[in-house]
Amino acid sequence: MVNHSSSKPMYEQIFEELRERIEQGSYQVGERVPSEKELCDEFGVSRITSKKALEMLAADDYIVRKPGRGSFVSDAKPQRQSHPLNHSSSIHSTHLGRSKENNKGQLIGLVITNFSDMYGTELLYGLEEASRENGAFLVVRRSFGIAEQEEQIIREMLELGVDRLIIFPAQGEYFSAEILKLVIEKFPFVMVDRYLKGIPASSVSTDNVKAAKEGAIHLFELGHRDIAFLTTPPVNTTAIEERIEGIVEAHAEYGILVNREQWLESFVSTMPNVFDPEARVQDAEMLVDHLKRHPQITALFAAEYNIALLAEAAAAKLGLRIPEDLSIICFDSPKSSDSFRFTHIRQDQFEMGKQACEMVLDMNRNESPVNRILLPATLVKGRSTGPVRTSPASS
Repeated sequence: MVNHSSSKPMYEQIFEELRERIEQGSYQVGERVPSEKELCDEFGVSRITSKKALEMLAADDYIVRKPGRGSFVSDAKPQRQSHPLNHSSSIHSTHLGRSKENNKGQLIGLVITNFSDMYGTELLYGLEEASRENGAFLVVRRSFGIAEQEEQIIREMLELGVDRLIIFPAQGEYFSAEILKLVIEKFPFVMVDRYLKGIPASSVSTDNVKAAKEGAIHLFELGHRDIAFLTTPPVNTTAIEERIEGIVEAHAEYGILVNREQWLESFVSTMPNVFDPEARVQDAEMLVDHLKRHPQITALFAAEYNIALLAEAAAAKLGLRIPEDLSIICFDSPKSSDSFRFTHIRQDQFEMGKQACEMVLDMNRNESPVNRILLPATLVKGRSTGPVRTSPASS
């Protein structure tokens, strides 16, 4: 009997109920068992849940699934297997480590902070294309960068019965208990855009060190020496820490001292878990005050496009011309009719998504080595960078 209050996932309970009926002779060999839709109606569950239960019965040789006809009790001797639960204590996954030809029907859960034209949409396109090419299905949920919400989504994904996970983590400095459980249980998952320190998990991301270094060198070659890096607090993501590393390496290569007093590392309005409209106003005012206190700054290197927009607004408020008085460079830019508005570092988000999907589908449970793929980025020269001004502008 299925118990909706049980800690077991519903598909596990339905699997056990149908298995018991078959073993007790309620369904004879060759007899049709209830369809996905009939199970939905009987147990009050989703189509995905009933499908998962039938897939588990087929995996244990209790039934044979015949496309277009239904599922029938098998005459083969059932292979009883242990199906650990994927709730608070352990994780369940079936049919792992298949070849690409056998990935049909795999359910991949994507947990992402957020997405927009600036970042994330192309990543989703790449994931969608790769999953479609492999006959897999993608389920997407946003965490908005909230760690607690990320944990809840992972639990819900596992309850749903996903076979694999792709995670754009809410934080880089700390890892959630749910992600740690995935590691312990060797559940196949891949981190995207960043990685978690000290956690043996595969990941796909941009080579942020190299990309940031190239951006800084571009400014150096234009004569800029007083460059302010603008970012959210670096502890929120390893990607930011790597970009800082790249900028520092560029300074060392050119023999230029890094002056982090000119940097501003406290923007909050662009973070996915901040919904206060006043935060953007406060960030803009903070940048205006910073530029007033550091009039020697001739270039701003923004960690993301939305911060570049704040930099552009701050420059306008101070009467600084771009790029004559102040150059601006950033990571990413929306693909629009004015894609050269900012000089920017374009990440290959589409390829990142494809690679993440391919990697997670290739994983074998208990056997997959930890891999980290770093993808190159492209420097796109726009109208926002130019030769350094001959003398500091007055504030």
